[in-house]
Amino acid sequence: MAALQGEVSWFCCGNAWGPCGSVGHGACGTCNSGSYQHAWTNTSDACYAITRPDRCGITGVSRRTCGFRHATTNLCNGKRVVTSIADCGPQTDLFCGERACCGGTCASNRVIDLTPAAFSAIASLSAGLVPCRVDAG
Repeated sequence: MAALQGEVSWFCCGNAWGPCGSVGHGACGTCNSGSYQHAWTNTSDACYAITRPDRCGITGVSRRTCGFRHATTNLCNGKRVVTSIADCGPQTDLFCGERACCGGTCASNRVIDLTPAAFSAIASLSAGLVPCRVDAG
């Protein structure tokens, strides 16, 4: 998998943790806000039909299924976290052209959603969005 650059955001799933109440366990049935996990835009045909990163000009997003590990690097501070796929998302096409920056480093379009535990390993939850690079973990 070639590195993918874009925005990373966070989402709640599973058991209550930090700012999250209890919610569903995601498309894979294993998602928990307190675990190092993420949502990926291309876990299945059905998932891709919802997320549609191609509508934002993002092509070549590899098909990866539940449990596959990715490494997400915060381009603002260099911090990196390895997480496993536990859900489908983010719905990239709802945020085409959205831009997150820190200093002179910017990235556009949401490419991965981390659980709060994973996001807080690389950035403050209050940041909400940060520019990132995603590689196979």
